[in-house]
Amino acid sequence: MIRNLLIAFTIALAALCSTQASAQQKKVSYELTKDIAYSPSTDAYARERCKLDVYRPKDKTGCPVVVWFHGGGLTGGSKDIPARLKEQGVIIVTANYRLLPRVPVDSAITDAAAAVAWTFRHAASLGGDPHRIYVSGHSAGGYLTMMVGLDKKWLGAYGVDADSIAALVPFSGQMISHFSYRKMHGYGPLQPLVDQYAPLFHVRKDCPPVYLITGDREIELYGRYEENAYMARMLRLVGHPDVHLYELDGHDHGAMADPAQHILLDVIHHKAR
Repeated sequence: MIRNLLIAFTIALAALCSTQASAQQKKVSYELTKDIAYSPSTDAYARERCKLDVYRPKDKTGCPVVVWFHGGGLTGGSKDIPARLKEQGVIIVTANYRLLPRVPVDSAITDAAAAVAWTFRHAASLGGDPHRIYVSGHSAGGYLTMMVGLDKKWLGAYGVDADSIAALVPFSGQMISHFSYRKMHGYGPLQPLVDQYAPLFHVRKDCPPVYLITGDREIELYGRYEENAYMARMLRLVGHPDVHLYELDGHDHGAMADPAQHILLDVIHHKAR
């Protein structure tokens, strides 16, 4: 009996060691390439700011790609790789863009579109799947995500159809005209405005799938949850078939960004509902 147990234990241990060795052999390594110029703009500020980083699995093909835009109220911030997206089999393209009030809001949106267009042109050569390019970002980055995905003129200027994006996943993005843009034109932070620089102005039923994520409505920035809820409602009313709204209870505007990455990964891996 004891001999049989020892034999069984030895076999199980060998199988475990073999599995671990196989996992180590299959472990994917990642590389980061920094400060790639992506914009055709030639002014000095564009040459300074319009750079992106690419984080990708080495020696793999057909990977999903996320274009990630940082927050900072359109007036600050810098490109970064969200920690939860690392080592997930996903290529991350993270881009800086020109900032207000040094430039008008058009320039920031133009840069975001240029970064997305760059990604479409280079996805395959990076080991990515050009049909699985997701656009996401936190706060100001969420605003840029929705502007380039809803108003087709921005990507159209670079020969890319916005509807080619696999999904739009803004984290607590402004859906009315951005408060930094409103400030430049004399509007206070609580004075709402919906004009051509508001994602809500460009609601349409045929845009890519939309996953709107915010923090807790009671502790979010201004009325950010309500803006996103209204966006979801209007998209559904015009007949969009694939709109989702998530409210992360107990998380404020900043804290919601980390758990929201889990939803983004679920979207990428087709698990989100």
